[in-house]
Amino acid sequence: MGKKSHSNDARGKQSNFSKNGLQTTGVKKLPPHKRNELNQLLDKILKVSSSVPESANISKEWEAYQEIQKVLSKVKLIEADLQQSLPSRASAVEEFLSWLRNNNVEFDGLKIAEYPGLDFGIEAEKDFKEGDMMIAVPRSVMLTVENVHQSPFRELATKDPLIVHMPNVALALLVLLQRREPLSFWKPYINMLPQRYTTVLYFSPDEIVQLKGSPAFEMALRQCRSIARQYAYFSKLFQNANDEASSILREVFTYEEYCWAVSTVMTRQNTVVTADGSGTTQALIPLWDMCNHTDGKLSTDFNVSLDRSECVAWRPVAKGKQVFIFYGDRPNCELLIHNGFVHPGSACDAVRLRLGVAKADPLHAEKAALLHRLRLPAAGDWEVVAGPQPVLPSLKAFVRVFSMDKAQLDHWTASPSVESLQEDTCALDKALEKRAWTFLAMRIKLLLAAYPTSKEDDEALLGDAGDAVGKMSPCTRLAVSLRLEEKRLLVNALAFCDERLARLEA
Repeated sequence: MGKKSHSNDARGKQSNFSKNGLQTTGVKKLPPHKRNELNQLLDKILKVSSSVPESANISKEWEAYQEIQKVLSKVKLIEADLQQSLPSRASAVEEFLSWLRNNNVEFDGLKIAEYPGLDFGIEAEKDFKEGDMMIAVPRSVMLTVENVHQSPFRELATKDPLIVHMPNVALALLVLLQRREPLSFWKPYINMLPQRYTTVLYFSPDEIVQLKGSPAFEMALRQCRSIARQYAYFSKLFQNANDEASSILREVFTYEEYCWAVSTVMTRQNTVVTADGSGTTQALIPLWDMCNHTDGKLSTDFNVSLDRSECVAWRPVAKGKQVFIFYGDRPNCELLIHNGFVHPGSACDAVRLRLGVAKADPLHAEKAALLHRLRLPAAGDWEVVAGPQPVLPSLKAFVRVFSMDKAQLDHWTASPSVESLQEDTCALDKALEKRAWTFLAMRIKLLLAAYPTSKEDDEALLGDAGDAVGKMSPCTRLAVSLRLEEKRLLVNALAFCDERLARLEA
């Protein structure tokens, strides 16, 4: 295993799959009465998950989530005997490293190490200067969406709408297929993946409710509903379709393994150039995807001439130190939802505010027209951000237009310098400026009041006298960490508004 001749066969012809499914013995099957019971549960999931309109409020989402979770608890019991366990990551390290070397992955001066609170990561065994090559991974080692078309999913990849239009779903199903294939070329990589994740798909109802008040709560509920619907859809598809992939997964496809595959892709996928150079595709990049995140700058690119992904040091790294990379400019709510972690004190953090000019506002048309000139929506999501300037120019302009009376709207509608509404130096009527900052301060206070706990409560929970590490589950701790980071941003933004109001009163 790991030899190139074997790898080409495994990835190309997929000869490791038998005509009737996996070349394994002892694959457990559900008895007919259990299969019938499961199918009824799948129908319930599809019905509930599809009955929630896109415009549904958070209460409807929460009701649907609770109902789906009750059904899924029964599903998990039925599917318990079908689960396939992975080896411990520690036991898989040596075979994984050997596989990487045999397939021309370059990582001189690096090793895999365990870190408290971070599981595994990459450690420098020598000093690296900024710009030094650290990891180079050939396309042949990556698992990409393009591989789906050379796999048993090749038939479904051309006709199933979910697989065709959602490349991340296609990649997750391919990962699941490789997990179930004992002779897979990627087996050393699959065995090195985490057995469980801390994405919201792994949160219990008691843990996910800890996100109440956070914009992440709605995002989490929607994602859980979406993945439950996908699971039910594919479970029924695999039972009824006659293609090769369905015959392989028909008896072994489970909700928990689908959550694992989806979480694997969400937490590790990256964009690479397609093999023909005509576009981009999603890929899993072995070893590189073990680098943990910190604030910094992007340092990974795809070398088209060498057909490989390359990661350089974006800052000096001393021997014995952990190698971090920058995942991109993402707020903590997105890091939790899609990557399963929170980065305290992140310079990229932000909190969403949902604001809009009410349709019932007598000046709605005039305000919407002025906002349109500013290329801003009359209703939408805005952000307060980390740092000394938490109110972005776009939000500043919105609250000013929102707070205008008829005379002020007429003035600014006729003004050639409407863009100045985004600037601190904008010459505004003092009463208007006061209304704008008062309105924004009020909205921030409402957001803070929506959390069931205060900033001080969360600090106590996470402090030395609180939890906590031993008593609080990892997922609960992440939820508390996220809402604390959001409250710190909101408190900072509120202080910024208060400071502006104090200036106006001076």
